[in-house]
Amino acid sequence: MHSDTFIAAAKRTIQMEVAAINVLESRIDSSFAAACSLLLGCQGRVIVSGMGKSGHIGNKIAATLASTGTPAFFVHPGEASHGDLGMITPKDVVLAISNSGTSAELITLLPVLKRMGTRIISMTGNPESPLAQAAEIHLDIGVETEACPLDLAPTSSTTVTLVMGDALAVALLEARGFTAEDFAFSHPGGALGRKLLLKVEDIMHKDTEVPVVSPSTPLARALVEMTEKGFGITTVVNDDKQLVGVFTDGDLRRHVDLGTDLSQAIMTDVMTRNPKTVSRTMLAVEALNLMESTKITAAIVADEQHGLTGIIHLHDLLRAGVV
Repeated sequence: MHSDTFIAAAKRTIQMEVAAINVLESRIDSSFAAACSLLLGCQGRVIVSGMGKSGHIGNKIAATLASTGTPAFFVHPGEASHGDLGMITPKDVVLAISNSGTSAELITLLPVLKRMGTRIISMTGNPESPLAQAAEIHLDIGVETEACPLDLAPTSSTTVTLVMGDALAVALLEARGFTAEDFAFSHPGGALGRKLLLKVEDIMHKDTEVPVVSPSTPLARALVEMTEKGFGITTVVNDDKQLVGVFTDGDLRRHVDLGTDLSQAIMTDVMTRNPKTVSRTMLAVEALNLMESTKITAAIVADEQHGLTGIIHLHDLLRAGVV
């Protein structure tokens, strides 16, 4: 086959699936709103179930719901008939997915779910199917034809099902007032979680790791402190342990250019006063933004009374995965 043939097939598939999604948009009506209300008021968990390709899509829908504020998990309908039905309670809402609406494994569960009083939302491509008729609310995910040229392999139908699931998840997310910080709490191991949860105090250096000198410290001694601590910077604090200045590699170069007598200089002569600081409760990503905007590689951590608390280096942010 020529490469143009592959490209043409791919474009045709995309066009057909986009067309199916466009049709789906017209079906977002009062039934969709009712489904959202039922899911929003659910006192238990949302149980997503489906066989075959519908099951694969259902797994993703359950994961999306769970990560956006709607407690949910997937139950395989075949396994449900052999014990896993015990995972479902009367307080749950079952989201049953079947393109045909006749999946035997799902249909088998209906009498038991009805007896339990568990409420059911169906997603099928046939509003007249047994599953659609048994459900309290039905969401139409039907497509005219699959993108598969044989009109057999689930393609357009699974895409439409996924989009309907995403629509439910996002509508519920907005209704709950779900925030980026809420999302981070369910993704603490991901990059977003680190950015939204990690604070300066979680990664800062403190106590003896922090380079500290007094205003009367000779420059030569301050340079030794800078070298030993390895931050390219030293803090300058008074007798009350309050931050009064900072001295950096950049300050050293500047005074060399100015012709300052470095052999006689003390910190009060060469330090930078009123340095930029960050607080220990600041998000690490906020500290990173400050460091980038001021073009510094290390930031001093201080409290509201200018008490020295710690120091944070760009390398700490890199190691923590904030960058």
